[in-house]
Amino acid sequence: MSKKEVTVEEKLRALYDLQLIDSRIDEIKSVRGELPLEIEDLEDEIVGLNKRLANFADEVTSIKNDIAVKKQAIEDSKALVKKYTEQQKNVRNNREFNSISKETEYQELEIQLAEKRIKEFKVKLEQKNEIIEGTNEKLALQQNLLKHKSDELNDIMGDTLKEEKVLSEKSIEYAELIDLHLLNAYKRIRSSVKNGLAVVSVERGASGGSFFTIPPQRIVEIASRKKIITDEHSGRILVDGALAEEEKEKIDKLFK
Repeated sequence: MSKKEVTVEEKLRALYDLQLIDSRIDEIKSVRGELPLEIEDLEDEIVGLNKRLANFADEVTSIKNDIAVKKQAIEDSKALVKKYTEQQKNVRNNREFNSISKETEYQELEIQLAEKRIKEFKVKLEQKNEIIEGTNEKLALQQNLLKHKSDELNDIMGDTLKEEKVLSEKSIEYAELIDLHLLNAYKRIRSSVKNGLAVVSVERGASGGSFFTIPPQRIVEIASRKKIITDEHSGRILVDGALAEEEKEKIDKLFK
C-alpha cells in the first residue's frame, strides 16, 4: 500500500503504535540509566591508562639503556686507567709521566661522573616504577569496575534484546505508513513535551497529555478519525480511547 492510499485512521493508528514503541524504548533506556555512558567513559579511561603505561615502558627502557651506556663507559675508562698505569712503568721522562697521569686522572673523573649519572638514572627509574605501579593499580580497579558495569548492562540487555529487535522492526514498519511531514511533526512534538508523549488518547473527556477538558463536539471529531487533531494546550496529537486500547492490546501481544 502506498502512502497516498493510507487513511487518516491508519495514520493515527500508526502514529499511536509508534508512540507506544518509542515509550517502551524510553522505559528500557531509563532502566539502563547512565550505564552505557559510564561504560564508554571507563573504556576511554582504560585506553588512556594503557597508552600511559606503554609510554612509561618506553621511558624505562630508555633509562635502562642510559645506565647500560654509562656502565660500559666506566668499564672503558677503567680499561684505559689500567693501560695507562702499565704505561707509566715504562716512561722515559717526567713529561711522559705527567701526560699519562693527566690521562689517568681524566678517566677517573669520567668514571666518577658516570657513576653519578647512574645514581641519578636509578632514582629516576625508581620514581618511574612507582608511577607505573600506581597506574597499574588504577588500571586494575577501572577494569574491574568496567566488568561489573558491563555485566550489569548485559543482564539488562539480555532481558530486553528480543523486545528491542521487535521494537526496531515495528518502528520502521509504522513509520512507513506516515508521510514525512507528519512524521517530522511527531518527532518535533515528542522532543518538546514531557515524557516524550507526542500522541495521547482522550481519557474521561480530557487530553491524556494536558488533562484539559475537551469540548464534546471535539471528542466526536477525534472519535471519527477523519483528520489529525491536536490538543490546543500541549500541541500533542489526539486519538480516541477505543483506538488507543486496541493498539495497546496489539502492541502488547508482540512481546508475549
